[in-house]
Amino acid sequence: MRHLRAVVAVADHGGYSAAGQRLHLAQSSLSRTVQEVERRLGVALFERTTRAVRPTVDGERFVALARDVLSHADAALRHFEGYLAGTRGTVSVAALPSLAATLLPPVVSALRERLPEVTVRIRDGLSAEVLDHLRSGRADLAVTVADTVPPGPHTRPVAADRFHCVCAVDHPFADRADVSWADLSGEPFVAFDATSSIRAYVDRTLTRQRVELGPVTEARNVGAVAGLAAAGLGVSAVPALVLPLMSFADLHHRPLTGPAVERDIRLVHDPARPLSATALAMRDLLETASTHALRLPHGARWVTRHARDTTDEPLR
Repeated sequence: MRHLRAVVAVADHGGYSAAGQRLHLAQSSLSRTVQEVERRLGVALFERTTRAVRPTVDGERFVALARDVLSHADAALRHFEGYLAGTRGTVSVAALPSLAATLLPPVVSALRERLPEVTVRIRDGLSAEVLDHLRSGRADLAVTVADTVPPGPHTRPVAADRFHCVCAVDHPFADRADVSWADLSGEPFVAFDATSSIRAYVDRTLTRQRVELGPVTEARNVGAVAGLAAAGLGVSAVPALVLPLMSFADLHHRPLTGPAVERDIRLVHDPARPLSATALAMRDLLETASTHALRLPHGARWVTRHARDTTDEPLR
């Protein structure tokens, strides 16, 4: 790089004296540097006249090449400096689909306002996929529900959302202010399949409340569950951050009571993988979202920063 800068400086300033001043080098030192390049290439890069130093034909081609290399190198170094400062770079967040669609957008918008040149990659997937992205290093951070996180990684509660009953508009539940879990007894039910993190919450609550459902129809996708429920095939129980994804369907939703059940939503990262300044900025925004007036759908709330627990073992 030093040799390339020397050649470009001589070409730009038309001589060694002015170029040396620009590079803060003695004229003799700069001349030796250019001669080293010429010896290595086996061609003369400059022709010297009584009035100026001008590039030869070969020199013009080499100067153009040197400018291109220096431009890319300088841009890369500036980018890296921005990465170290947290003003540039990339942060990757793995999240459940409902969280990627409803909880993360206001956080990413706030990050973009602060750091407009940062690239954010959202990797949405089921709970096992989310943790696999984190474990493999494809994601810096993960946002998922507490039930799916094994012991080991750093976890911090960042939000919670309450479960609601969704039903077709002509279902009797649609006229109520709320619905109890006990009211679901004997009702046809549209359930998320076993791969969904939602299923574990619902099954656990139904068991604790000793509720036996009527005929059950299972589906994996949020849209499918919404469509089946809207068609009158059963009611369902979904958390608040999923409700916006069901807005296309003709459904009513009412809070589930007796008890009120919330998902514990966690921010997770692997302590074995140090976070970049960019990832730290995203982490800090998620941890302090409750203080930034970032809006969440009705029935969901941010958890204050002091409500947390952490562990220090790497994610395996």
